Amino acid sequence: MKSFLKTFFASFLALIIFSVLALVIGIWILSAVVQPDKPAIGQKAVLVLDLNKIYNEQEKENPIASITGDESGNSPGLYDVVRLLHYAKQDSTVKGLYIKAGSNMNGFGASEELRNAVLDFKQSRKFVIAYGETIDQKSYYVSTAANKIYCHPQGGIDWDGFSVTYLFMKGLLDKLGIEPQVFYAGKYKSATEPFRFTKMSEPSRLQTTDMLNDLYSILLKTTAAARNIDTATLHSLSVNGVIRSANDALNNKLVDGLKYDDEVKDEIINLLKLKNTDKINFTELNEYGAAVPYKKSGNGDKIALIYANGDIVGGKGDDEQIGSDKFVELIRKARLDNDVQAIVFRVNSPGGSSLASDAIWREITLAKKAKPVVVSMGDYAASGGYYISCNADSVFANAGTITGSIGVFSLLPNMQKLFNEKLGLTFDGVKTGPYADMGSVNRPLTETEKRFLQASVDSIYYTFKSRVAEGRKTNIDYVDSIAQGHVYTGERAIMLKLVDRTGTLQDAVECAARMAGTKNYWLKEYPEKKTFWQEITNADNFVESNSEKAIVKKIGAEQYQMLQRVKNVKELMQAPQARLPFDMNIY
Repeated sequence: MKSFLKTFFASFLALIIFSVLALVIGIWILSAVVQPDKPAIGQKAVLVLDLNKIYNEQEKENPIASITGDESGNSPGLYDVVRLLHYAKQDSTVKGLYIKAGSNMNGFGASEELRNAVLDFKQSRKFVIAYGETIDQKSYYVSTAANKIYCHPQGGIDWDGFSVTYLFMKGLLDKLGIEPQVFYAGKYKSATEPFRFTKMSEPSRLQTTDMLNDLYSILLKTTAAARNIDTATLHSLSVNGVIRSANDALNNKLVDGLKYDDEVKDEIINLLKLKNTDKINFTELNEYGAAVPYKKSGNGDKIALIYANGDIVGGKGDDEQIGSDKFVELIRKARLDNDVQAIVFRVNSPGGSSLASDAIWREITLAKKAKPVVVSMGDYAASGGYYISCNADSVFANAGTITGSIGVFSLLPNMQKLFNEKLGLTFDGVKTGPYADMGSVNRPLTETEKRFLQASVDSIYYTFKSRVAEGRKTNIDYVDSIAQGHVYTGERAIMLKLVDRTGTLQDAVECAARMAGTKNYWLKEYPEKKTFWQEITNADNFVESNSEKAIVKKIGAEQYQMLQRVKNVKELMQAPQARLPFDMNIY
């Protein structure tokens, strides 16, 4: 019987493996043989900009979708959206743009890029209509670029101002018997405050207030110019809680009308001069991107565009991280390629490992000696994200970019009380020297060990400030006066000379071309797009992506982000960090 079962299960396992391999190979062969034609856009197309979608720095593509024809899982990158709208401006088949303005899932920097792209498209005199049932403030910010803004008669506009809420864990850690041993440099470096305090420190409250006020000011000034309402009136509407319904929004000129979905579509039909029975040719951006040649390729001089998106970590990292080994290799490849005339480094990162940041900084420094290097900052380029940006020839940021945060911290938990008193666990062992087990979580650090760790953090902080002083061509005393872990918006960072100018990624590309002395250029983008085979065989990413979607669907995006923050605590304990204080979700 044992022999039978052994043979049966071995055969069953072999059958499963064979079936999976057959499926993968079959899909691969099918994709190679069945190459779908470029989709036809048709006449009188209306492009759809859906603000509910997250437009990542690079395109997200579902490999199965290219076979099944279901493009809903695909999403163009942020810069792709910008280039698509620019191309559509001259495309006679595209007659207008429809903005789905519900909840904007993109950050302030990305929203600024999107809004500027809509303004550029509108120069073609094609119509732009924004519509949402209820429109949040970031969606409204983008929508102010439209010709008309409509909301549902029973919906409305969120016009209550911005807020940010931080999660503090000290009370939980106290109950568990976990003592956070914290070492930091910079009085505003508040990334460790959730472990030390139960509420914000005054320096943290001050910098967060300044940051929110800057972002709020951008919203007010933009809205004032677009809607012809002065900023004082707009601010009064917010602080007095005037906008409570769709009618309030209409009466105070924040929207152009209250309409149901069918009424908005009727207006678009009239603009297109169609019959009432005709169907509007709504075209998603990913479909449009598959149909038109919106990217220049292969002709003229080559400029490398390197996207650095996510937390900065040692090693190669994953697709959502900036792994130092991977990005050193990418920058070096562009540096040594004689055909590359300039490098544009797009940074969208809250920071991370200080050691990994320094490795990338070094390669940027070497590249700058060989050819022009221009940085474009996204939603975030803070702490480690600023570290890897500061030594470029020119640094661009959006007005709403979160940057600065020049500071360092290190965190090590002492879990002795948890182990001994809560769990009844004790530890014993031997060592060849007094510091051989330094960093063990089962005992507190000695005073000497604490001095070692603080000295290490202070040394890294000094190096960080030195890098900034060198890159920004100033002295270390000045850098120290504006550093201290302080977070700034891009607009304020220009005044402090941490950033050269406000501008989009396209502005940074054009600057790099000018510095390289070329007008005829094309972009080679890194990390390079994975092949179909690489995507389909990357089972781990496929499973992780679908698991994440399932969890978000069950518990909601905000709750999932909270879980991610708790998970990230482990990473904070691995090495000294140059990282943005908190994970900022601004509403």
